[in-house]
Parts: sequence; C-alpha cells; structure tokens
Amino acid sequence: MRYTLLLHYPEMSPEDLGADAWAEGEREFHEYATALDKAGVLDSAEVLQPSTATTTVSLRDGELRVQDGPFADTKEQLGGTFVIDVPDLDAALAWARKAPSIEWGAVEIRPSATRFVDGAWTR
Repeated sequence: MRYTLLLHYPEMSPEDLGADAWAEGEREFHEYATALDKAGVLDSAEVLQPSTATTTVSLRDGELRVQDGPFADTKEQLGGTFVIDVPDLDAALAWARKAPSIEWGAVEIRPSATRFVDGAWTR
C-alpha cells in the first residue's frame, strides 16, 4: 500500500539554524532517504521551498483568488514528502518514526487513494 509521509515542522533558514545544524539535518535526511531506497519502499521524495514561495488559489463566487503564501496560518509548515510503498500502516508508522524531522515536528501519514501513472488513474 502506498502512503505519503508529510513532514510538518517549523521553518528555519540556514542562517536561523546555523551552518553546522543545517548540514547535520541534510545528512540525516540523506541517510533516511537512502535507507528507504535500500529497503525498496521509496517511490519519491520532495523537499519543498519555504512557505514564502507558496501561492494558494481558491474559487469564490466564480472568481479565482490568488493568495501569496500558505493558506494555513500556523507555526509549522509542510516541509517535504516521502511517498512509500509498504505492506500496511504499521510499516508506514515504523518508517515515519525514523524521519529526522519527527524530533522537531509532526509526520502525517496519509494513505494514497489513487494515483495517475502512464495516462491512467490506478488504485
């Protein structure tokens, strides 16, 4: 079963965090992605740009509204995702527990409903 691990944590720049801590975080995420890949469960991983680069769109009364920045006003932001294919939720939980960002934020585990591959939707 496919799950997306959504990593939520406070945004910090390299300047805010410090060069050594930033490098350590990059190393930890590289090791995590490598472990997922070696286990044969990693489908994709994305590190997102800061939420300040976000554009949110909505449709209200037939009018398209474009908003700079994220829609949610929270201290934590979605920082990245890992899409994994594992047998069940217990396996997804085990991998989520190993995400480096769990030390300073939440990891949301959401099962995939469908996906679009090679021109068709599949379950």
